[in-house]
Order: sequence, then structure tokens, then C-alpha cells
Amino acid sequence: MKKEQITDKEGICILIIYIIGSTLIIGIGGEAKNDAWISGIASIIMFIPMLLVYSRILVLFQGKDLFDILCIIFGNTLGKIISLLYIWYAFHLGALVLRNFGEFINVLAMPETPMFVSLFCLGLVCIVAVKLGIEVIGRTIAYFIPLIFFTFIVIQLISIHQLHLNYIKPILGNGIISILKGGFSAFSFPFAETVLFIGIFNSLKTKKSPLKVYLYGVLISASIIIIVTIRNIAILGNKVGNFYFPSYEAVSMIRVGDFIQRAEVTVAMTFVFGALIKSSICLLVSCKGIGKLFKLSDYRSIVIQTGLLMIYFSYIVYDNIMTMEYWAFKVYSYYAFPFQVILPVIIWILAEIKVRKANKLTV
Repeated sequence: MKKEQITDKEGICILIIYIIGSTLIIGIGGEAKNDAWISGIASIIMFIPMLLVYSRILVLFQGKDLFDILCIIFGNTLGKIISLLYIWYAFHLGALVLRNFGEFINVLAMPETPMFVSLFCLGLVCIVAVKLGIEVIGRTIAYFIPLIFFTFIVIQLISIHQLHLNYIKPILGNGIISILKGGFSAFSFPFAETVLFIGIFNSLKTKKSPLKVYLYGVLISASIIIIVTIRNIAILGNKVGNFYFPSYEAVSMIRVGDFIQRAEVTVAMTFVFGALIKSSICLLVSCKGIGKLFKLSDYRSIVIQTGLLMIYFSYIVYDNIMTMEYWAFKVYSYYAFPFQVILPVIIWILAEIKVRKANKLTV
């Protein structure tokens, strides 16, 4: 199978859309209410050490993906067991993102349409995207991202006259504990979910650039998320945490005379595109893992089967939107912590030891 390659620019673009996709519509730091933007800043500070860990792992094993690295570090048997865990995490996360999309469509756009129809349609597009490969995904995102940035800037500009900056006050009024809880929640969703990029960034043409790609991608997406969070608070006030989809609600209130209305459609389109990309990356990583596990010559041979399973699982994973919100903000951070922090730190420490031993032997 021909090795797929993406440029640094494409890698940054994929990372940005992956991070902001479902985050912009669901929001972050709901626990902190009008201090949610501070939780966003706290989450970035929390994530920087892990960003360095993820990047370092990729530099130590240039050209290797997550599943290759696991087998090198832990040996064939234990490496495959841990690979199974990451395959599950990628598969599960992809299903959760699909379900977020399904709930969004069901609640705000097409309440009469069966949710499975929405899930199936987006899931099929994900299957096609993964079949085409990371190169096509990267080029597509790089083509569309200027339009997304332009739309983002326009929305912020036309919302200025409806912002009530006094809604942001009192700063720290909800207490430091709620801010830290919101920061931990935002750390795990969405920033630390980029652990899955260890599974695809071996495709970067410049093998020594993962830190640069990670840094630019995370900082740009974090800036967007924090700006959007401040805007949502300045429009919705302390009620921002009461909405399932705060960005959609905030933008739906924007009016510029009779000339500009229904701006929330642009938010919906961005969310659909982001959900598509994020689910596709999750499906891609899970298929690559399964391919390595069973020594398949091409992971694409199992994309359709895995994608259909992901669609079905996304349909049954929650009972309703309230369960989805509870899982996202109360449970997910603790569930994802081993995948996002504990295992990567262990991998990094063992990798440093292994590489240093190998260097001593060569000397």
C-alpha cells in the first residue's frame, strides 16, 4: 500500500477542524457559567504538557503510528491489548460525535426526521472520506478552511452590537473550583482528544514537525473557542450553561436590521463539517488499528464494516439528549483520562528509556 502523506499546513487544518468541530456547538466549561472562558484558558495551560508528550512520542518514533509504537514499547502481546483499548476509544469517540450531530439535527432542525436517518447520512459520508484516505481529507479541509475562518470573523463582527459585556461579570464570581472543573472538562473535550493524532501524524511529510503542527493547530483552535465562548456569554449571560447548543442559540439572536438574519445556519454548517471530519478521523484511526491488529495489507478493506458498526453504535449509545449532556460534562473526562494522559505518559517514559538504551548500544 502506498504511504499516505500530508503537509504541515494540511495537518494544522485537520487539527483545527477536529478540535472546533463539535466544541463550537456544544460549548465548553458549562460548570463555570459566565466564567467558562477562563475555564478555556485553564484547559490550554493544563494541556500544554500533554501536547509536548504527544509530539515527543512522534519524534522518537518517526514514521510510526500509534499502534506500531505500542507494539515496539510493550511487545507484541501487551502492545496488541493496549491497541485494542485505543481502537475502542477511537471507535467510541467517533460514535459520540455522530450522536452529537444526530441530537443537534433532531432538536433544532428536523425533529420529525428519525435520528437514525441523520446518523446514517453523515456516517456514509465519513465512510467515503476514510476510503479516500487522509491525503484527500487534508486537501479538502485546507480548501474549505479559509471560508470557515471568513464566516467566523463575519459572525463575530455582526454580533458586536448585541454583546452585553456586563454579562461576563463578576469575573471569578462562580468560584475557582467551578473554573477548574470546567477547565478539566475542556482539557479532555476537546484538546486531549488529539491523542488520536499519534495514529495519523506519521503521515506528515516533515517528520520532525509534529510539535509545530500540534502547537499551531491547538493555539488557533483554542483562540477561536475562547472568543466564541466570550461571545456566547455576552449574548446569553449566565444562562449559557442552560442550553444544549449555546453557540446556535447565541447566533440565532443576532439581527442586523432586515438585512442579516438566520445567521445560525452558518453555525450549523460548520458543525456538520466539523462533525464529519472528527468522526472520519476517529473511524480512520480505529480502522488503522484493526488493520495492524490483524495484519491487513490495507485498512480500507474494513472501513465500510467498521463505519456501519459506528453508525449503529451512535444510535444506541444514549437514551436521550439529557444523557448525552450528562456523559459529556460529568463522566467523559474521567473515562477518557487513561487514554489521554496515563497511557501516553507511560508510553513516553518507556520510549525515552528505550531510545537512550539504543543510543548507548550504538555508541
